[in-house]
Amino acid sequence: MKNILVVLVCLLFLVSCKKKVKELPPATQNGANTFGLKVNGEMWTPQGFAGLPDNDLLKARLLGNVLIVTAQNFSASPTETEFELKLFGVTGPGSYLMNMNTSYPNGPASYGYHVKRRLTPLDEWITSAAQTGSVTITKLDTTAHIVSGTFQFNAQNLSDASKTISVTEGGG
Repeated sequence: MKNILVVLVCLLFLVSCKKKVKELPPATQNGANTFGLKVNGEMWTPQGFAGLPDNDLLKARLLGNVLIVTAQNFSASPTETEFELKLFGVTGPGSYLMNMNTSYPNGPASYGYHVKRRLTPLDEWITSAAQTGSVTITKLDTTAHIVSGTFQFNAQNLSDASKTISVTEGGG
């Protein structure tokens, strides 16, 4: 029993270790389930262990004409980070702007959102009329469930609008 406990603790430690991202994943058009970006120049990808079997680190959902892409990183546990892109009016490949004041998660306009949390948010950033961005969808295949594209945005801190982040080289 003691040996099993030691093995489980070691596995948990290995799974929660922070892995340094050395390069962003290449852009694909074939549903390779990739996602990456730079936030303030630092590379970021979904990684770690979400804890629940059905809690994927990367999800894309098309609900009518609303596309929601969520990516999570649990590699610095107990702190996790997450990015969400929510786009309204998605009809196919093209460019979609995130340039209106809105709220997370039920705002009526497209947005880019980033959160750093430990159970509750420590810091949250969202695009706005002042801090804008765009998503370019290069492939949207609703039959094969593939969405590919690139994105970039600037976002302001929800508790202090003078604090901003810059998200560049986003793609998946």
